[in-house]
Amino acid sequence: MTKRFAIIILLLAGSFMAEAQLGGLLNKVKNKAKDRVDRKVDNEIDKTFDKAEGKETQPAPNNTPATKGETTKAVKEEDNDIKSYSKFDFIPGDSIIYAEDFQQDVVGEFPLNWNTGGKGDVVTLSSYPGKWLRLYENSSYLTSNKKLFSKNFTLEFDVIFQMKNTGYTYPMFSFGFFASGEDSTTDNQFLTHPAANQSSEVLLRLGSGNSTYTTIYSNAKGKRQFVSEIQEFPNLEKYYGKVSDVAVHVQESRIRVWVNGEKKYDLPKALATDYIFNQLYFKLSSSSYKDDELGFYVSNVKVATGKPDTRHKLVEEGKFSTTGILFDFQSAVIKPESYGVVKEIASVLKDNGPLRIKVIGHTSNDGDDNANMELSKKRASAVKDLLTTEFGIEASRLETEGKGETQPIADNKTKEGKTANRRVEFIKL
Repeated sequence: MTKRFAIIILLLAGSFMAEAQLGGLLNKVKNKAKDRVDRKVDNEIDKTFDKAEGKETQPAPNNTPATKGETTKAVKEEDNDIKSYSKFDFIPGDSIIYAEDFQQDVVGEFPLNWNTGGKGDVVTLSSYPGKWLRLYENSSYLTSNKKLFSKNFTLEFDVIFQMKNTGYTYPMFSFGFFASGEDSTTDNQFLTHPAANQSSEVLLRLGSGNSTYTTIYSNAKGKRQFVSEIQEFPNLEKYYGKVSDVAVHVQESRIRVWVNGEKKYDLPKALATDYIFNQLYFKLSSSSYKDDELGFYVSNVKVATGKPDTRHKLVEEGKFSTTGILFDFQSAVIKPESYGVVKEIASVLKDNGPLRIKVIGHTSNDGDDNANMELSKKRASAVKDLLTTEFGIEASRLETEGKGETQPIADNKTKEGKTANRRVEFIKL
């Protein structure tokens, strides 16, 4: 009880002692205070959930100048939380296998070429840029990927968890990957049995009492094997009501998992290696919540392969290109999950004192040519600023340039091509 409530109780007690006992009055004040707090909390939760459901002002459709381009709104100036990722050592693969941000899908419809045994739809969220796939309870989702991942690949995606009230046990969100063998990656059998050949599943449960659980299972030839589990208490606020980024690195049997820059797992013998993985899936279990009381959303999925040899390419070949430096949507604000890649660049510069480089920004062809050119310049400058302010690289060793959409390295007609073209290059001077 706060001092303010204690003073109120004493004052009221002096005035009404003749009519009520102090104990009864105390309970009345407690209940009144609790009611007011509960109403305030409920109102704030309703506002947040209304935003997630798009009940506030929605972004303009994608075919209008307001959102079509990669940059049509002002670049954010506020400082992001990139320093919180100072121990984040994830570096994505340098060759894009699969990418999905739902920009080509119709809002309100299920994503083209995906599969589900339940329901799902592409939505826009007033508080979060871009498009998102909304997941529904007791449903599984298979992506449209048809390519092999190789035995060394990285996976990244963003997820949002929204609950209208926190009184129930939350549904369990899980994701994983599997090998479809000779069958189609979107075959209906994999909606219920992804472990026909081999698979791996990571389950994230937002538990009651402000706790979370993450569990990893490995499956080989239909046999499910528990690998590891982490219980965290209390840390629900790490995931609720925000965009959380998930990163995974698979190297043969080894799997490493990061959530919001924090390494959750590094398991050297977790995965079967008889097959090559080639599909992702997402799943949401059932709970006591109704559809209008929760929202689980996924977007910005990227699978890549190959281990970037930053030092060799930059120092000896004179050029290094990466899609691992990520920016906020239509912005030059660097996302915190880019820390590992920028740190690697800084390490090469520190180990090679005379080395000078030019940082070049590139975009896809979405939107206005001039706007994309300006955005690419600002993104290159943002990378330079991060290298100087966070890693202590002398500004005199860095030049910047923007190329916009003028130098594509992949087909802008595909999502994977667009993702590959949104890159940052480092050129030895």
